[in-house]
Amino acid sequence: MEPYLLRYFLAVVETGSFTRAAEACLITQPSLSSGIKRLEEQLGVTLFIRNNKRVFLTTAGTRFLPRAKTILHECNVALAELAQTEQARVLRIGVLQTLSGAWVAGLLKGFRDAGLTEEMGGRFDLFEGTEQEILNRFDERGIDYALSIRRVEDDSSVPLYTEPYVLALPADHALAGAAQVRGEDLSDQPMIVRSRCEVLSETSRYFTDRNVRPPLAYRTANDERALRMVAAGIGATVVPQSHAAQGVVTTTLHGFTHSRTVALFRPRHALPDHLTAMGAAFERYLVTSPKPHSPRDT
Repeated sequence: MEPYLLRYFLAVVETGSFTRAAEACLITQPSLSSGIKRLEEQLGVTLFIRNNKRVFLTTAGTRFLPRAKTILHECNVALAELAQTEQARVLRIGVLQTLSGAWVAGLLKGFRDAGLTEEMGGRFDLFEGTEQEILNRFDERGIDYALSIRRVEDDSSVPLYTEPYVLALPADHALAGAAQVRGEDLSDQPMIVRSRCEVLSETSRYFTDRNVRPPLAYRTANDERALRMVAAGIGATVVPQSHAAQGVVTTTLHGFTHSRTVALFRPRHALPDHLTAMGAAFERYLVTSPKPHSPRDT
């Protein structure tokens, strides 16, 4: 018994007319009449008595009416629950765009390889953005979790690791083997600016305080592109220690002591029931998962 036939039946009951019922169902009257006939054939009874002015329920139709309402209601509830379940299986995660892509990919792959996504029957929906964009998404309930920088110590986030900012140089650079590089040594060194770097202002101040003004070679919001430019010998740049690329080495910038703490930010809203277990498993996995390491460790 198709649900749409029950809708036709209830529309006729509510309007008292096949014509008005057809209009309410946005179909033609012959289509509605055909549907009612099909329903009567399936039930083996006559549901309506028609005269020139009005349509009346038969005794069988009157008995069937409450059942039809219940069946259609249960169908609608089931469809709504299925739709909610499908939506609840999607764990929405905000990812700070300056995090190591290799590390983020490794996290999600590890979660999947552990069978957790399959076990929970879910998947990830990733949003990449700046700190502010991620905060905005949290406020709008557009994401459930976030991987971003922890600025304040509170219960809303779990620290995962802390890393310093280092100087990235071409592998064949004259200073590539140095354990530490002074800002003054970079006065003639072309620099690549990572425009989304969280310590961009501090980096500029570092060189200004030393009366050093390295020439600007390239400016980009894409970290991968910045590292490729470094590998190509176009310039040097300041990056989080976890950033790595073939043909790039990192070293300490003397007197530049800035670092960042990357954390998992928990939901600011109650997760749907079907997402709670997956969210809890994701939290547990991240806390115990491998952390990024320095490219020097590879």
